[in-house]
Parts: sequence; C-alpha cells; structure tokens
Amino acid sequence: MRFMSRVNPTLDPKVCRQARLARDARFDGCFFVAVKTTGIYCRCICPAIPPKEGNVIYFEHAVTASDAGFRPCLRCRPDSAPHSAAWIGSHAVLKRSLRLIDGGYLQTHTLAELAEHISISDRYLRQLFIKQLGVSPKQYALHQQCLLAKQLLHQSQLPIKDVAIASGFNSVRRFNDCFSKTIKLTPSQIRKTEGTDSQGLQLKLHYRPPYDWPRMQAFLANRIIDGLEWSDKNHYGRTFIINGSHGQFTATHDSEQHAFVVDLQLEDLSQLQTVVHNVRRLLDLDVDILTISDVLRTHYNKELNIYDGLRLPGIWSLFEAGIRAILGQQVSVKAARSLVTQVVQNLGCSIGNQWFFPTPEALTMSDLSFIKIPNSRKQTLHNLANHFVNRPQEACDPNTWLALKGIGLWTVDYAKMRGLSEPDIYLGGDLGIQKAMTNKILNPQAAKPWRSYLTFQLWNQ
Repeated sequence: MRFMSRVNPTLDPKVCRQARLARDARFDGCFFVAVKTTGIYCRCICPAIPPKEGNVIYFEHAVTASDAGFRPCLRCRPDSAPHSAAWIGSHAVLKRSLRLIDGGYLQTHTLAELAEHISISDRYLRQLFIKQLGVSPKQYALHQQCLLAKQLLHQSQLPIKDVAIASGFNSVRRFNDCFSKTIKLTPSQIRKTEGTDSQGLQLKLHYRPPYDWPRMQAFLANRIIDGLEWSDKNHYGRTFIINGSHGQFTATHDSEQHAFVVDLQLEDLSQLQTVVHNVRRLLDLDVDILTISDVLRTHYNKELNIYDGLRLPGIWSLFEAGIRAILGQQVSVKAARSLVTQVVQNLGCSIGNQWFFPTPEALTMSDLSFIKIPNSRKQTLHNLANHFVNRPQEACDPNTWLALKGIGLWTVDYAKMRGLSEPDIYLGGDLGIQKAMTNKILNPQAAKPWRSYLTFQLWNQ
C-alpha cells in the first residue's frame, strides 16, 4: 500500500527522532510516528523496537496519520495519548471549533450549526480544517469517535453495541463500517486482540509530564463541596449533570504511567465523549506544560520560584464557575466554600448521600433566604441564573456577563480561567495575587499567552 505524506513542515525530524528513540514521555501526543513498512502509526513512547529512520514519517496529529492510510498501533494505543495544542497554532476559530467537536458537538448538531455557533460560514470552516489538518470537520469528528471507541474496546467490558452508543454512533452497523474504515480493524478484532480484566467503565487518561499533582490536589481539596466532590492524596472525584444525565467520576493519579485512571458512572452513555473531554479539561491533561514553564522561567526566574508541572484546576461547568466566583467575591476561601455548600444542599438534587450542582432554573425559583449574604449579592446570583435560562447561547460567552449588575471583570476572568480553562487570564485585581506581588516588579504581559499559569504560580508563592 502506498501511504501519503502530509507531515507538517513545522515538525523538526531531528527532535522527533531523538524523542522517539529515547521514548521521551514529555513529547507524548506532540507528534506521531508512522512506519511505512508496517502501515502502523505509534506514540513516541511505543515499547516496540524502534524502526529505521528511513521507514518513518512524522505526523503532528493522529487524524492526519490515519487519513494518510496508517492504522493505530495496538501496543502503544495512540488513542490514549495526551492531546497536543501546539499544532493548532494561534488560530482562535480553529481552537474553538476543535474544542466543540472534541466535546461531541457534531453528534447532536450539523456542521452548519457549528459554523453559525462560532460565527463563520460552514464553507470557511471546511477550508480551515482542510488547510490545517488535511481532513474535513466531519472526518475529524468521526476519527475522534473511533479513537474513543477503540479505547473503550481496550479498557472496558462494555458490549460492542454500548461502545457504539458511548462513542456517538446511532447504530451498530454504522459504527462497524466507520470503525473498520478508520482503524483498519473491526471492533471484534480489537476486543479479541487485547482483553481486559477491568470491571465497569474505567479509562486511563494520559498526560505529558511533569504534573504537580500534590499542588493540584491541595487546591481542589481546599475548595471541596461535601457530597458534590471528594478527594484524598491520590484522587479527586465529583458528581455532575450533563444534558440532563447524572453521573460521577473518580480520577486516581498514577505517576508512573503519567496518567489518571478514571472510574466513570453515567446514566446516558451517549454523553461519554463530552464527559471525557471535560474531565481532561478539568485536570488540565492536554497542555504542553514544559513549554509554559520555560516561558515563565525565562521572564520571572529571579522574582519567582517557578513550580514545574503546575496546572490549571478547572470547574465542571461555566455556570458553576460563575456562581462560585460570585460567592467568592471579597471573602476567604473557607467562607466561599461554606456559601457554595449551602447553595448546593438547598437547591441541588441528591441521590443517596451525593449532591448535584443546582441548575440555573433552580436558582431563579429560589429567594435564597437560606444564605446570609447581602441582598445585592443574591440579586447578582439571580441575574446570572436568569441569563443562562433566557439566553443560554449568549451566556456561554462570559464577556456578556459584564452587562449584568453586580458582575465585574474579576468574576468574568475567574469564570473564564476555571470554567473554560482559558490559558491567558491574569487576575491582577485578586487579593492573593496582590499579596504575592508585594515587593516584586513583574510584567504580566511577558507571560502571554500563558498568563493563567502565571496567576497560579503567584497563588503558590
């Protein structure tokens, strides 16, 4: 078979060669190694005997390797590699569309609706994908669905029909056809080739090291809402509602494997792709943290103790991030945690001893008399909840919140940083940041486009 080479010229073959020969996990997901003699593409950490350089083609993304005719390796499982944003470049439209597609947007919407959602034409969106990835948006979406299905076939005991539903296919026949075309193997061949002893739905989500889990866990643990979240030194978990479906996850850190083992419970398996995408975002698994640390150390090494592997702890939803931000205005972390707990336990629904964060509708229907905060703050909560109820699509852009009485720039920026995991937010007005900046002269602009990471570095000083 003749394979097409669509390698991006920004890849340095010398760097890629050194990384794959060293099986350097820091490059895992940044590029993929395709072998012309076998027709297989691998992660750079693949345990197989390294092929000769003359038989290798390097790709920046798995979808381009697949489109060129290569199938994923069954040993290193490229579907499990951490994602990389480096190849996206600085194109904001492409970043936003990829984020939506990775979250399963095209499973419930058309391409035209996706284009309208990000305010461009579907023709321009297709051109953008072809230019940057060499595939259409739909091809990219189907490839992501097939990689999720492959991971489920490897790591779970789900029947193949449930795997089809969980990966976003409406029928087993369509799933089999698309999977065979994309992966070059049938689902039953994958399941037969690699069995699993795991029970229930358990996935392994990888990241590129280093990962400062102790500081991530401490930050999340200090803000834990009892019944909604749980954590100890090795894991973090929480409940969630997604498109009306209840679920929960527990992510256990495995430092040796550079991964989190995630145990999932989900009422509606068709929401799985969105859930996995959000867990990855919440734990910040896809960032190239070494690049960010190098930038911060270059500019601030004399003033700050830069912690390697310090990630952005996310919040499950933008709405929850907004509510937490409003309740956290001008109070301590402990006081904010108490206020959020009261909101959850008075307005959220519960199953057994577990609580779920309240919906915008629940907040709009309550007078919030159970919570001891100024009436103006209660009105701000109502304003945000009404915004999500009446204008849900507009409310997904936190910049629109500034028109709501009681919401200022700090609240919006905090929600962006933790609810959307935007990487370039500097909370200069935050009291903790101001304390950390005492007797320091820093230029935050030098950290662009990673000012959110500078914010967290300052919070940890």
